[in-house]
Amino acid sequence: MKLTLKIWRQTGRKDKGKFVSYPMDDVSPEMSMLECLDVLNETLIERGEEPVAFEHDCREGICGSCGFMINGIPHGPMPATTVCQLTMRHFKDGEELVIEPWRAAAFPAIKDLVVDRRSFDRIIAAGGYISVSTGNAPDGNAILVSKETSDRAMDAAACIGCGACVAACPNASAALFTGAKIAHLNTLPQGVPERDHRSRHMVAQMNVEGFGGCTNIGECTGACPKEIPLEVIATMNRDYIRGSWKRRDEEVRTVKPMTEWSTRSKLKIDPHATS
Repeated sequence: MKLTLKIWRQTGRKDKGKFVSYPMDDVSPEMSMLECLDVLNETLIERGEEPVAFEHDCREGICGSCGFMINGIPHGPMPATTVCQLTMRHFKDGEELVIEPWRAAAFPAIKDLVVDRRSFDRIIAAGGYISVSTGNAPDGNAILVSKETSDRAMDAAACIGCGACVAACPNASAALFTGAKIAHLNTLPQGVPERDHRSRHMVAQMNVEGFGGCTNIGECTGACPKEIPLEVIATMNRDYIRGSWKRRDEEVRTVKPMTEWSTRSKLKIDPHATS
């Protein structure tokens, strides 16, 4: 099949980007979207041109590394499907595909289809964990968890952190991602002791990263390849309000970002980890 890939090309964060069209005459319907880009890059390298930069890792829809817009839709037209699992048979012969990176102030461009999503990492670092004493692993049956509770926690834990929710949201909100990371720990009894701290600090970190506010439009859950339910945002809001009231006299500390990211130089890390 024949396709035209209209791809956003941008050399660096501060450089001006533009769309460049690449006709492809022999695309196998069984290729994944990433395999199609691999073939294009092989052709570009043979011609002495710069290949298209895009993120990938497992290519099994698990890691969350891949992700970009296809014709204005995060991960493309198929629901509950990442771009690494999206096959070319879902497009028509002769179609033009407009491919561009996530567009959000909190996801600054690095190169071509690659954006800086370390803001997600900092939200996790602010409280997305359960603190345990060192030593042997606890007995798996020491704390009983009901089937209903474990199912709700697992539904939230399915989030792979790809960023499609932010890209789909008209406000570029990270409420679905943050809500999923808070809900899957707060729902379990092991996460209850740090529930207030976790909710306050992760929401505070989300706010300082420059994400927009949630207005319950629902585009996030519609674009999510793991179909994270919208109810995780309600869980986050409930726990945040409760924690903010109970611990209103306690200071909230946020994680500072690295001060520089360049494709041409080494990372420079802020010596002050928190503020």
